[in-house]
Amino acid sequence: MTKSDPEFLAGLYRESLEAEKRFIGNIASRLGRSTVSPAPVHPFRGAPDFWTSYELGAEDKITRFMDNWKAAGGYPERIASMSELPQVIARIAREQQAKSTVRQNLPELGGLALESVMPELSHHAWNGLDPEGSGSICEHADVGIVLVDHAVAYTGTVVVTSSKDKGRSVSLLPNVLIAVIPAERMLTRLGEAMREIASVPGDRFPAGVHFISGPSRSSDIENDLTIGVHGPGVAYALIVG
Repeated sequence: MTKSDPEFLAGLYRESLEAEKRFIGNIASRLGRSTVSPAPVHPFRGAPDFWTSYELGAEDKITRFMDNWKAAGGYPERIASMSELPQVIARIAREQQAKSTVRQNLPELGGLALESVMPELSHHAWNGLDPEGSGSICEHADVGIVLVDHAVAYTGTVVVTSSKDKGRSVSLLPNVLIAVIPAERMLTRLGEAMREIASVPGDRFPAGVHFISGPSRSSDIENDLTIGVHGPGVAYALIVG
């Protein structure tokens, strides 16, 4: 009898249920309960109606997002149009003493012509045909530039999906993250972003979905806070429009 045999697997399942029953029964006995009570009924599923209908106005969403991003340790800025973006990115690169950038391979970001605005820096675009080479570039790049799929005002979160043109390393490996947020992609609630992602057909579903709320923050068991261990330590959110 092989370990993939249905009867063998069914036997293991029955044994696990009996072990679980004994374990829970032991806890119930120690609590002074003679029998294990049935699981409570949960008549409600998901968010309540008042929350699913909650919606902020356009300006309120941007204000709330910027406040929350700043509270998490990030740097939010409002920009009138994409035409102003190259100079803002150039200013940030100078402030961070950057020597190189890497960006998603998207026409919106390629059209910024950063090579002409900052010729003294080394610039790269993610190459999905050579993910190992691009991953190495991201590892050594100072600034990663991404165009976010969604932004969530109530939590100060940007949602970045990955694909052949949008390697996840662009937002995870460089020391500085610049998240470009078109104002029309700003949502009120995280559930709205989840619904948008869930609606993507399976054959086009992104390889990765990343929720980023400011710079990387990590604490050990003694609550020693460290910035930038598992991601960029400096995070800019540039809201355009």
